[in-house]
This record gives sequence, C-alpha cells and structure tokens, in this order.
Amino acid sequence: MKDKIHPKYYPNAKVTCACGNNFTVGSTIEELQVEICSMCHPFYTGKQNLVDTSGRVEKFKERAAKQVAVAAVRKGKKAKRVATASKKKAAKKEK
Repeated sequence: MKDKIHPKYYPNAKVTCACGNNFTVGSTIEELQVEICSMCHPFYTGKQNLVDTSGRVEKFKERAAKQVAVAAVRKGKKAKRVATASKKKAAKKEK
C-alpha cells in the first residue's frame, strides 16, 4: 500500500442532524451535518412527516392551486365547439 495517498481517518467524527441529534461515527471528514437521521426518519420513528428543505412542497401546492383556478375558468373542448358553432350559425343567418 502506498504512503500519503489516503485521506486522514477520524474515528470519532461528530455528526449533527437537522433535528438536533448528535452522534459520532468514523469518517474522513471531521464534522458532518445531515438533514435526516435515525431519530427523525419516518422508517425508524413510525411517524410520517414531511422533510422539506428547499420549499418543494409549498411550490407543488402553489402549482396545484393555480391549476385548479385555471381549470375552473377554462372551458372544455366541447363547450368551445358549441360556442364556435353557434357563432358560425349566427354569422350565416346575418348574411
């Protein structure tokens, strides 16, 4: 094995979770910051919670609300066809 090519190994690297939990592991990085750990992961806790770090859930909900609002205003294809057909008939009767 060659010397001086391997990274330094820290047997007591400190890991800090976003939920506030701290623990130690062996790693090549001295301090780690993670978003989820075994104390807050739904698989281990049995609770379903939403982990949203970049606002993706809110963005999705906003897009869904916009779609519903636009769909309520928008006419369907069948209604559009009926409206255009009635306009054409009215135009023919005027001539």
